[in-house]
Amino acid sequence: MKRTMLCLLLMFTFCVNAQDTEIKKTIAIFFEGLHTSDTLKIKSVCSKNMILQSISENEHGVKLITEDLNEFYKMISEIPSDIKVEERLLNYRIQIDGSMANAWTPYEFYIKGKLSHKGVNSFQLFKDDGIWKIIYIIDTRRK
Repeated sequence: MKRTMLCLLLMFTFCVNAQDTEIKKTIAIFFEGLHTSDTLKIKSVCSKNMILQSISENEHGVKLITEDLNEFYKMISEIPSDIKVEERLLNYRIQIDGSMANAWTPYEFYIKGKLSHKGVNSFQLFKDDGIWKIIYIIDTRRK
């Protein structure tokens, strides 16, 4: 009985870790595309109807901004090659329920090697035909 329970626990742990790894890989591909201005790479892991929002916090208060997806892709593709942008993810907290997942990722955002802002990303993902796709991203931004 103990051996069966141990085997079931190990199988469950392996399945959860495999799902976490797939989600982390999806998010990593998104940021590889961001860092290299490769919108095709970004689009490969995003739903065509993805929603993008940001919560900006500064001395004037808090503001919720909804970005147009096509404008987002255009902005990414137009980053000059001499301006290096890098978003460093500091941690992952992933929750999964069937075909839905959430990844909570604190981050720091650098432009030309200097810290621009930091905050937290919240990725909502949907497993479509066995592949995790990002359907919604909201982040906070603080100086």
